[in-house]
Amino acid sequence: MSEKKVLIITYYWPPSGGSGVQRWLKFVKYLPQFGWKPYVFTPANPSFESRDETLLKDIPTEAEIIRFPIWEPYSLFNILSGNKRNPGTFVPGNSKSSVFQKVSVWIRGNFFIPDPRIFWVRPSVKFLSEYLKRNQIATVITTGPPHSIHLIGLKLKKKNPSLNWLADFRDPWSEWGFLDSVRVGTIARWLHRRLEKKVLQNADEVITITPFYVRQLERLSGRKVNLLTNGFDEEDFKNFKVVKSHKFLVRHIGIVNEKCDPRPFMRAVAKWCNEDEKIKQLIRVEFVGAVHPAFKEYVSADETFSLVTVFTGTVPHQALMEIYASSAVLVLVLNGYKDAEGYMPGKLFEYLATGIPVLGVGPVNGDAADLLRNAQQGEMFDGGNQEAIQKYIRKCFDSWLTENKPGGNMNGSKYSRKEITSELVKLLN
Repeated sequence: MSEKKVLIITYYWPPSGGSGVQRWLKFVKYLPQFGWKPYVFTPANPSFESRDETLLKDIPTEAEIIRFPIWEPYSLFNILSGNKRNPGTFVPGNSKSSVFQKVSVWIRGNFFIPDPRIFWVRPSVKFLSEYLKRNQIATVITTGPPHSIHLIGLKLKKKNPSLNWLADFRDPWSEWGFLDSVRVGTIARWLHRRLEKKVLQNADEVITITPFYVRQLERLSGRKVNLLTNGFDEEDFKNFKVVKSHKFLVRHIGIVNEKCDPRPFMRAVAKWCNEDEKIKQLIRVEFVGAVHPAFKEYVSADETFSLVTVFTGTVPHQALMEIYASSAVLVLVLNGYKDAEGYMPGKLFEYLATGIPVLGVGPVNGDAADLLRNAQQGEMFDGGNQEAIQKYIRKCFDSWLTENKPGGNMNGSKYSRKEITSELVKLLN
């Protein structure tokens, strides 16, 4: 029997860190166990903020990695702006942004369509047209964002209609909240919809990560869209053991950007602390990951917040296991995001794998809320319901005081990365 081959085209790949890389890294890790040889096409010199060398260990020996040069306008933007902090992003403007930054963000949103990685499309198509023939690869997967990656798949499909092309949407496209952040205008929005429609109509299969996004993309395309959620890697948790810390550790894992709003959660914590002074000595609220400066300023300006809060910064994914293990409560903040009812971040599945209680702040009828209810491991609260948030934290605190250790029973095995890869293989076959 001839070997089954699949080419995955992705911008994010180790040593890039963060959530964007995890999904297809884990698929690639397990595909060989299902009889598929993965080829990964990725930039040789990408611009990204987060770096995590520990993820390299998950790349299987069977995988062939093709690193192809890319030119991006970010370096030019940063030279002109003097911005060295964010080498891989055009930072959305805010009240403190310079005029140059605000103009640059508008240019990014209205001239680089669908995104600044568009310059990688043409040379990649030229290279891959020959590469696919030479290596007899008949199946291609594109994953976005950046959604310009899908245009590589579209052009390859037009050149070779017999190619089997799967388009994976980790975020929406034309209805993505990020487009508002970069001030996309009417004409640019129309161009996004036009390109999106071409991708949705021409891909052999369309995949996305949440039930909400399935409905959204089916409405836009008038076709069936497949659900393959994110998940957790059981191998990451094979030696996982929950330990009880001397502090009641309430942790948020991941980025707190300009949209993410943990303030309602923080106000509930502060109210409890001010009602019971001894709690200030027992509780620690920790944010693990990059945090927007405006939120840090909000915390430092309040005596109670600053007393109980710690900002740890970004850590390698491997180190998260110990951080999870000593946590008493894990916090999920969807408050502030557009279409937050359709947001199920990858970390939520890792939260479930720990068995530790999860406190969510966001839409109470969204996909994440349903996932928590079904797993019976946490609850989602509306940001305005401060009383209910505080009540849940107190309940977790009482359990922490009386129990040897919180959680510890792995939940949601159907969301293991290997299990989800088996669903992907059904589509490939």
